[in-house]
Amino acid sequence: MMTFLRKHRGWLMTVILVLSLPFILYFVKTDYSRMRPDSVATIYGRTLTSIEFQRNGRLFFVAQALGMDSLTQSLGGGAQANEAAVAFALTLPVLQHEADQLGIAPTDAEKADFIKNLRGLRGPNGFDPQKYREFSENILPANGFSDAQIEELAAYALSLNRMKDLVTIGVEVPEAESKSDYDLRNGKLFVQAIRVRNSDFAKEVKVNDDDVKKYFDAHKTEFKTEEKRKVEFVALTLTDEQKKLQGKERIDVLQKLADRANEITQSLGEKGADFHQVAAKFQLPVKATGEFTQTSPDPQFQKDQQLTSAAFQLSAQEPTSDAVQTADGFYVLHFAGLTEARPLTFEEAKDKIVDLLKNNRMREIAMNKGRTAAPDLRATLKSGAPLKFALEKANVKAEPVAPFTLADAFDPAAALEGNKDRPKDFNTIAMAASQTQPGEVSDFVPSEDGGLMVLVEKRAAPDPKKYEAERAAFDEKLLKTKREIVFNEWLHDAQREAGLFAGNEQPSRPPGRSGAVPQRPGAPPPPPKKS
Repeated sequence: MMTFLRKHRGWLMTVILVLSLPFILYFVKTDYSRMRPDSVATIYGRTLTSIEFQRNGRLFFVAQALGMDSLTQSLGGGAQANEAAVAFALTLPVLQHEADQLGIAPTDAEKADFIKNLRGLRGPNGFDPQKYREFSENILPANGFSDAQIEELAAYALSLNRMKDLVTIGVEVPEAESKSDYDLRNGKLFVQAIRVRNSDFAKEVKVNDDDVKKYFDAHKTEFKTEEKRKVEFVALTLTDEQKKLQGKERIDVLQKLADRANEITQSLGEKGADFHQVAAKFQLPVKATGEFTQTSPDPQFQKDQQLTSAAFQLSAQEPTSDAVQTADGFYVLHFAGLTEARPLTFEEAKDKIVDLLKNNRMREIAMNKGRTAAPDLRATLKSGAPLKFALEKANVKAEPVAPFTLADAFDPAAALEGNKDRPKDFNTIAMAASQTQPGEVSDFVPSEDGGLMVLVEKRAAPDPKKYEAERAAFDEKLLKTKREIVFNEWLHDAQREAGLFAGNEQPSRPPGRSGAVPQRPGAPPPPPKKS
């Protein structure tokens, strides 16, 4: 994989930048007519060029590879993949500016100690010089960097940590808040789920031929047959014996296959290259599929959806794929033909339209039912009527859910024996219950097949002795969460104060920070700017 990234770094960064543009346009204010070609944003009154932006984006991926989770997550804004890289690239200048304003400058000794403890450079016995050398020879040059950028990132990470300490210096966890939050998360909830299903209203929905014809005439361009593809391919996969390998041995074998797959794609990229001749050169048999669609893949591709996706990106102009990785190796695909989609006739589309109209109308009825049932249930229960009467009046049914705590419900690492008995929509139930007081009914939560409400019957308080035993660890986690919230609010205001936006439009005077960060009693204001 390192070899692949190194050989294709140029187009990878181009793809990342293109995919990131929608996020940039959302994140910053834009005026196309006044943007220079090399301008991505304006920050602190200066232009952030595309060169600097791309460099910051590459730093993000290097920081990820080094294991700088705090830096990438804090500056990445909690986003995923490309959007996180964009947020990081735009926020890095803010971090630099704030560190300068606060006089934060990590020493060489601090940076050296930090680097030695990076997860990406450590082995079983601590800092691993060999890993550092491999990183310096592969990852850094592939991104246009040198060892200096590891120190640069270490300085950013240390500055971020010190800034968090300054911004959150007065944040604390009062005992009353600790106890209240612990009880909320660990109190056992007894709830009932009140579901409204689309299918409950199937008998109420009637669709006539006029409805179908009217819909077809208005949407006929949307009804087409599926496009079909045929491809040829070569496979570089693990043997049955190699599939039994684990850990480093398996990775080493896959790396050799990856290197060979890259050699094949490079040969195919040469002018006049012939797929069959290249396959013969590498002594690989060429296999072929029958015609298949995206929803009905060829039997040879059914286990690996990425192969079908790659096949439908090929064309006569771009007939060969890059190496497509699967669990057991790599494939290189070659375009062999297609049957284009064609418009459906009314008779061919009729059944689909009938199902579509029925489902839409059932969903609409279910939504209306749920949205009226929730307030009706609350009003009836508030009047003192028993639950059975309230349910009958609203014409809904309640289903008991096995008792649970919010701590267990939202802990992905919790391997509870009762998990296998939980309903498929348990996470939705738990989320609704977390926002509902005992004795009350939640708002209606829509879902694909209807929706639900949750009646919270009661919350049993956890054992006080358990709280005392777990308090120290709980308070530590709670304090960390509070610190992150306060720092993120402060960073958001710093971005706004920077006047961050796209193009050359001049920013208005940024608002001050006084009172911008919501704080609990006892928390200090953010540190002032140095003059």
